[in-house]
Amino acid sequence: MSGNPYPMGLRLVGRRVVVVGGGTVATRRVPALLDAGADVLLVAPELTPALRAHVDAGRLHWEPRRFVPADLNGAWLVHVAVDDRAAAAAVSAVAAERRIFCVRADDRFAASAWTPAVTRHGPVTVAVLGGGDPHRSRATRDAVRALLDGPDSPLRSDAVFGARRRAGQVALVGAGPGDPELITLRGWRLLAEADVVVADRLVPGLLLDELHPDVELVDASKIPYGPSRAQEEINRILVERASGGAFVVRLKGGDPYVFGRGGEEVLACAAAGVPVVVVPGVTSSIAAPSVAGIPVTHRGVAHEFTVVSGHLAPEHPESRVHWSALAALRGTLVILMGLKNLAAITATLVAHGRAPSTPAAVVQEGTTGGQRVLRSTLGAVAADVAAEGLRPPAVVVVGDVVGALDG
Repeated sequence: MSGNPYPMGLRLVGRRVVVVGGGTVATRRVPALLDAGADVLLVAPELTPALRAHVDAGRLHWEPRRFVPADLNGAWLVHVAVDDRAAAAAVSAVAAERRIFCVRADDRFAASAWTPAVTRHGPVTVAVLGGGDPHRSRATRDAVRALLDGPDSPLRSDAVFGARRRAGQVALVGAGPGDPELITLRGWRLLAEADVVVADRLVPGLLLDELHPDVELVDASKIPYGPSRAQEEINRILVERASGGAFVVRLKGGDPYVFGRGGEEVLACAAAGVPVVVVPGVTSSIAAPSVAGIPVTHRGVAHEFTVVSGHLAPEHPESRVHWSALAALRGTLVILMGLKNLAAITATLVAHGRAPSTPAAVVQEGTTGGQRVLRSTLGAVAADVAAEGLRPPAVVVVGDVVGALDG
């Protein structure tokens, strides 16, 4: 085959695309076709579990047999994802007769179309064709993705979109438990587009260090007043900045809705008519135990886990935690913001029937360079924390899972 390929974007919504083969290559190709809105027909005697899940969910049609020429009736595109060169050649021959472009996983030079290495950034899709070399394509794609996702991304420029496409919006972004690499890819991309960032105290500092110099940074941990008044001020800033035409990212440690008061901020924006998008984050209630070698559930050990806030002591009149009920559970108990009241919490759990010998652990600053892990028992953990000088932020784990992975 001579000549350079002619690049174009195919609009496949509602159009038939045939995928021949049900293995690993098809598993990789089908999601992008479904995302493009294609009417996918999958022809293969057997499927991977991932492809079978798409079939079971009704996302595509499956013919559980080998390919026949009639499968290409009405097709706009065909992907041949089989290792059998003779079978692949037969499919591409039928496609050529019918003037249907054909992608071949077994021999790209025998194909009439190539699939590029792709990276997506909102409405922008970059497709790289590396002269038929998939390694070159992927390496170039990765370099472009790093450029587009970075704090100095050219996609921040009005020259790319005309007017800023997210102007006048707020995004509640979960920054994760502390390691800056644990923010989601979508959260990172939105952060790179922000005009204003309103950040919590527990947000990874390196994420803030990567912000574009023009971004206004509001440190929410330094807003005065008590907790309620401070939240009102945060709400006011979100609404005010977005109403003025800025794209505002509210960057919160962990997940916005796990003791993060994200719901209050969404309600405040909704009341002011400000559009809001919520990007979930990795919550420390799961992440901190995980990096300490503690699975919150484990087969044969714990089939449930409960996450509670310990910022109020059990006897506090405003506490909404049913501690006696928690003591009766057999699964894992994860306590956030509980170090200050740990002695009262553990005493209450023991008083209501949880054995003082129950394994317990405390993970301080999980996923960060300051991580410390203390293993103890329910009856002794409060004293051990005091003796070792552990401090917030820390996650407390109670249950047999604490020792589930011990050799």
